[in-house]
Amino acid sequence: MDSLSGSVIAVCSGDAHLFSKESREEIELIKNFGINGDAHAGMYVKHRSRVKKNPKQLNLRQVHLLAIELLFEMKQYGYELHPGDLGENITTSGIDLINLPLDSQIKIGDEVILEVKGLRDPCKQIEDFKSGLLKKMITKDQEGNLIRKTGIMTTVLEGGFVKPSDKVEVVLP
Repeated sequence: MDSLSGSVIAVCSGDAHLFSKESREEIELIKNFGINGDAHAGMYVKHRSRVKKNPKQLNLRQVHLLAIELLFEMKQYGYELHPGDLGENITTSGIDLINLPLDSQIKIGDEVILEVKGLRDPCKQIEDFKSGLLKKMITKDQEGNLIRKTGIMTTVLEGGFVKPSDKVEVVLP
């Protein structure tokens, strides 16, 4: 999974602050805003815990991407997971998302450009969703560094529509 190109497997969104998102035929991404109709869209932060701290901080978590390869990995531990189950908006294939540098650009289809703003922090909601799953989402490398596997958070630089089978290309900073 060293590739800098891949494809979209699924797109998901939800208009309520629920953990999982529903699969869609396509989603519309809006520049500097996020996904049209999604509970986490907006110029300012929408995650409830972050809103409590400072509701005027910029939303750097507009679109959540997760690799389908992670769902396959979890299956070997007995967890049957589907796109959207972990709250991601775009499920990709063929790209090592969690090792992309900050500010990498992700081009999807002919129009959409996302910018990597950080890793998604694995949280208690993952454990509440499936007991024992949180421990599988956090590991350590050979040097003892923490590896968070739960995908990446991005902002929308250029909007447009995204659907399954769209091509994905990464441009490193």
